[in-house]
Formats: sequence, C-alpha cells, structure tokens
Amino acid sequence: MRNDERFEVERAFDLLPHVIGASWASVWFRMKGTRKPSREEFREKVLEFLKKAEPAFESYPDEEEFTQIRRYINFRKEEEYAKIISGLNKEIEKRYDRYVDYG
Repeated sequence: MRNDERFEVERAFDLLPHVIGASWASVWFRMKGTRKPSREEFREKVLEFLKKAEPAFESYPDEEEFTQIRRYINFRKEEEYAKIISGLNKEIEKRYDRYVDYG
C-alpha cells in the first residue's frame, strides 16, 4: 500500500487517542472529582473511551479492494492501544501531566 493511500488513516490515529481518549477521560475524572488519578488509571480510561470509536475502525467493507487498508487500520489500532497502556504515547502522557497539574 502506498503512503498516500493510508495518509488520512495515519493522521486519524495520530489524533484520536488524545482528541477523543484523553479529552473524554479528563472530563470523566473531573466530573467524578478525581484530582490525581494514577497514570495507569488515566491510561486505562483513555483506552476505554478510544475503544468506543472501534465501529468506525471496522467500517470498511470486507471486499478485496479494502483488504490492505483494513489490515493497516487493525495494525495501527493495536499499536496505538499498546502505546497508550505502556506510556509510550507522548501526547497522552502530556495530557495526564496537564490534568493533574491544572485539573
């Protein structure tokens, strides 16, 4: 698959973890009155909210011309999930620091 064929999906997976996951997690902790969740709690909540977008990740039909993009989406999804849980998503870690510092 050419880079230009997956460019938009790459951008989506660059943004969705912090735009959906971290934003919704921050609001959730704020509404619950949890000022200092652990990093692990925050990461798990980010992942919980990001997983709510999975129907969009599975929206391309199971047809031959979509096979490569479907495989790529699944690869990026699993990669992003692993990065979030392991603390390797720098944007999520930055959002956590911002939340506990400024709530």
